[in-house]
Amino acid sequence: MTAPWLTAPGPRAVMAAITGGGHRAYFVGGCVRDAVLGAGPTDIDLTTDARPDRVTALCEATGLAVKPTGIDHGTVTVIVAGEPFEVTTFRRDVQTFGRHAVVAFADRLEDDAARRDFTMNALYADAHGDVTDPTGGLADLSAGRVRFVGDAQSRITEDYLRILRFFRFHAWYGRGDPDPAALTACAGGVPGLAALSAERVRTEVLKLLAAPDPRGALAAMAGAGVLAAILPGTATAPLETLIALEQGLPPDPVLRLASLGGPDPSARLKLSQAEARRLSRLTEAAGGPMPDHELGYRLGASDGRAAALLRAARGGPTPDPAAIAHGAAARFPVRAADLMPGLSGEALGTRLAALEAAWIAARFKPTKSELLSDARFS
Repeated sequence: MTAPWLTAPGPRAVMAAITGGGHRAYFVGGCVRDAVLGAGPTDIDLTTDARPDRVTALCEATGLAVKPTGIDHGTVTVIVAGEPFEVTTFRRDVQTFGRHAVVAFADRLEDDAARRDFTMNALYADAHGDVTDPTGGLADLSAGRVRFVGDAQSRITEDYLRILRFFRFHAWYGRGDPDPAALTACAGGVPGLAALSAERVRTEVLKLLAAPDPRGALAAMAGAGVLAAILPGTATAPLETLIALEQGLPPDPVLRLASLGGPDPSARLKLSQAEARRLSRLTEAAGGPMPDHELGYRLGASDGRAAALLRAARGGPTPDPAAIAHGAAARFPVRAADLMPGLSGEALGTRLAALEAAWIAARFKPTKSELLSDARFS
């Protein structure tokens, strides 16, 4: 395995501090998976046979700062030039309670791998980039197969969020049909989804919808009864149309969520205020009569295009990007001061709104002089 971060000062310093003390240490999980795929990591995590206090002592002895961020579960965070690296001691599950588990430290990498969710996340790389693969994750990654480590049902009952993670990972890394054993286990675990917090469900749903093409994963979710459990009343057909219409635009999770329809998911998913406002705005605009040039003017270029795409995905007209861009660039030339002192209060607001509506209907062509003096706009 090769990756630019493998030889970067930060990762090298943490790895050298631990292995220099006579312990084994590995980069693990997503950073290794993504490096094998040739992608850059979001976080670089390490695991080791050294206990947390030993990791702390070794790193501090080389001048590195250490914070006990998850000490009860064997995790400390090592800071190198402001960059954090989580280091977790090999662990094995003693008892699980859904999201929470009682863990014990382990000495074998194989024990640590056995408690991870998917084989492609149970990949370990040493300081030289040599990969250890105790669960067959490299073959699964190459085949585009998202497979649970060990027994799928057992992994799910340990944490029902893994059902949503399965479909999210399939959207990002899977090819073809989902793993049958995993899909069966996910369908059987649907009742357990009710125990998940809205915040955790929101994170997984939006990450899934941010995948380049989540259509296959969403269809599998619907078939397994998972989609109806977390977003009742939704349908995937408009999303399929939307993705076909996106034409190279970057994935927009909120827009894609809007395309699924159904009851407003803001409360169910605990969307942020900004996400909820935007979802409502796009849904309302797409369901209204505004032509494309007005969508651009009222919502701006980006959201105007999004609302037009949403309307098209629901069977409306194909968006006109030029009209949307024209509307987004238009600036209403009349100001309240232009109508004063003749008008004031409610009458002023009504007249200003009427002039703006006429100007929009005329596709922004009338000038300020025409709007104020032409009888057509009186």
